[in-house]
Amino acid sequence: MDPLIIARLQFASTTIFHYFFVPVSIGLAFVIAIMQTLYVFKGQEIYKRMTKFWAVLFLINFAVGIVTGIFQEFQFGMNWSAYSRFVGDVFGPSLAIEGLLAFFMESTFIGIWVFGWNRLPKKIHLASIWLVSLGTIFSAFWILSANSFMQNPVGYEIADGRAQMNNFLAILTNPHLWAQFPHVLLTSLTTGAFLIAGISAWKIARKHDLEMFKKSFRISIVVGFLTAFAVLFTGHWQAQHLVQEQPMKMAAAEALWETSGDPAPFTVFAKINEKAKENDFEIQIPYLLSFLSYNQFNGSLEGINQLQDQYEAKYGPGNYIPPVKTLFWVFRIMTGAGGVMLLLGLYGMYASRKNTVTLEKHHKFMKLMPFAIALPFIANTAGWLLTELGRQPWVVFGLMKTEDAVSPSVSASEMLFSLISFTTIYAILGALTIYLFVRHIKPEQRKDPESPVSEEDPFNNKGGAEIVS
Repeated sequence: MDPLIIARLQFASTTIFHYFFVPVSIGLAFVIAIMQTLYVFKGQEIYKRMTKFWAVLFLINFAVGIVTGIFQEFQFGMNWSAYSRFVGDVFGPSLAIEGLLAFFMESTFIGIWVFGWNRLPKKIHLASIWLVSLGTIFSAFWILSANSFMQNPVGYEIADGRAQMNNFLAILTNPHLWAQFPHVLLTSLTTGAFLIAGISAWKIARKHDLEMFKKSFRISIVVGFLTAFAVLFTGHWQAQHLVQEQPMKMAAAEALWETSGDPAPFTVFAKINEKAKENDFEIQIPYLLSFLSYNQFNGSLEGINQLQDQYEAKYGPGNYIPPVKTLFWVFRIMTGAGGVMLLLGLYGMYASRKNTVTLEKHHKFMKLMPFAIALPFIANTAGWLLTELGRQPWVVFGLMKTEDAVSPSVSASEMLFSLISFTTIYAILGALTIYLFVRHIKPEQRKDPESPVSEEDPFNNKGGAEIVS
């Protein structure tokens, strides 16, 4: 078996699995910080109870996310040593700052926050969870600064066969980073909000502690709707950036084989024939692609075949066309999932109007919302596939192809062994995470008003460590 194929499979599996946890940590930390802020300034115990309930899920997710991230770094060193050597001097500062500043900040203030209940003044304790939230956002920023270099290399020079940084400011002001970071941040907040909203709806449908979960639902659905709405604009901004900086990725996402007419139509559905490099059938909306690309109803886009000729003239003979059929459909899956979340968020805000008293009347919606938890994960995964597959055949655009990045000294059998090992470990971690989540969520001890509320404090003097474990 080809080592390159195995290495790519392992990269995809480790990154997709790790990215299940990252947006949840960012989103949960932010919504939990809002809940604790309400507790501190309103002085109502219900918000303190909410904060502690969702905090347990955040801590479980954060811990598993760290483990999956370590495995991801290991596979970089093992399977992609040529790539690591090539970009190491550029990635070093960003990854070091992410580890020493952002991750250190997250970990330190998580400890202060968990063990600081009833020990620190309320406002200082509140500041610790906001700093945790800020740390998760900083962490995403520095990781994306490295990823943006792979999409749009800037601030470097080639010396001794490697990319060496010569302008750190250019790395931080990379246009791709500032098109990507807001989009990733907002989708992460949406992910955390929909997770809370879906679980809250499940509890409301079963009449478990209605007061707490109706308030949780209302807070999270407002955050979910507002961030999903904002994602429309950041996604639009990012797509327009792609038209200018990565036209092949955009053309593939539209299955646009030949340069479009002016104005350009948006293809809603296409039967794509990659072998013949054409679409056998397509349904289009006139003018829409021009508007999405240029904010005006005119303007054409370059086609895949014309871009292939340009890339061959610039980079030499080769196939520079990414997997068109995959990109076309993941783009529509991502935007479709985003659209459904926006509608659900809008209806959820309507259902929770008048300070949550109307929620119980929307039984079908409450039963539907738990399934909506999957939507942001589907959209995030589709978005990641669009970002990474759309760059192919490059691992660092214009500088290094993926086939040149794989480790030359690691055999296919060794890579296959690590792939099977990682997959097994990830399956165990996934099952463990679900088990711990269900164990915390399912109990009915908070049933309201008939059942007594549990007196157990998940963040008592022992710090709640036993609850997480």
